[in-house]
Amino acid sequence: MRCKKLYITLLALLTTLTLSAQALSEEVRISLLTCAPGEELYAHYGHTALRVNDSENDLDIVFNYGIFDFNTDHFYWKFVRGETWYELGATPYWWFMREYEETHRPVYEQVLNLTPEQAKVLWERLVENYRPENRKYLYNFVFDNCATRPYVLIAKVMGDTITSDYNGHTGTSYRSFIRNYTGAMSLANAGINLLFGPKADKPMTSDERLFLPEELMFFIEQAHTSDGTPLIKESQIGSFAIATTPWYASWPFWLAVYALIVAAVSLYDRKRQRWSWALEMAAGIPFALLLIIVTFLTFFSCHPLVGFGWRLLIIPLVHLCARLIYIIR
Repeated sequence: MRCKKLYITLLALLTTLTLSAQALSEEVRISLLTCAPGEELYAHYGHTALRVNDSENDLDIVFNYGIFDFNTDHFYWKFVRGETWYELGATPYWWFMREYEETHRPVYEQVLNLTPEQAKVLWERLVENYRPENRKYLYNFVFDNCATRPYVLIAKVMGDTITSDYNGHTGTSYRSFIRNYTGAMSLANAGINLLFGPKADKPMTSDERLFLPEELMFFIEQAHTSDGTPLIKESQIGSFAIATTPWYASWPFWLAVYALIVAAVSLYDRKRQRWSWALEMAAGIPFALLLIIVTFLTFFSCHPLVGFGWRLLIIPLVHLCARLIYIIR
């Protein structure tokens, strides 16, 4: 592990020195890379990066705004509060691709239709952002992440209004949009829905939906400036393959199991004419902890979509309905 960290540190140092001294040729190609989802929850949404490929100068670098360090002091506390600091990484293209090749995740590429001057400006801004004093930023899953940062840079460099013929999920709520990637029936989606409040049901504007890599990819593919100049001159893209949730891992199945357990205990209580307070404790304590978590995230964190919503009532309502077997006699 120490050898790997030392290697990455040396690689970052060499990359910094290379970038500082590198001048681009007019044949440089700058591309938007869109990476397919992975198995981990944080990877379900895919990833976005920028590739700078200048074969004449033997330069092939990927700028990646998705770097974070689990070893940061109080990482999990900061993560819960929404105060996670990400940073811009710059690695050789072959190194960046290695992880995706090993996990068989496709990486799609769209070559930006930039003039040599625009390519130079974008390169200079990436190098400037990569400097140690500039590379860190306060990550926000919805408003400031690995997809929004490259898009903002591209829009600034193009220096014009960018529109797209791809409407995609404009007008869709954040909740529904995110559900497409977590899986409507997954336990992860159920947990997210319990944490999300009314703000998650707000319809997204055209630009607000670009926080997810796949949507940005399709948007950029059909995007153009006000004079009709397309943003992309070459591309190889495809849709994300979203894993389906098996029935035994779905939230309706486990909610039904919970209801059956409570109903069975209620029948037992009815037969013996005694209320099982242990069941109320076993069910009530986790739900009380959930309410404490939602309260904390709502009032003491930076997470923009968290809040109290009606979905928090589903669990106690199911519990009450199953308990009616004992209550109504």
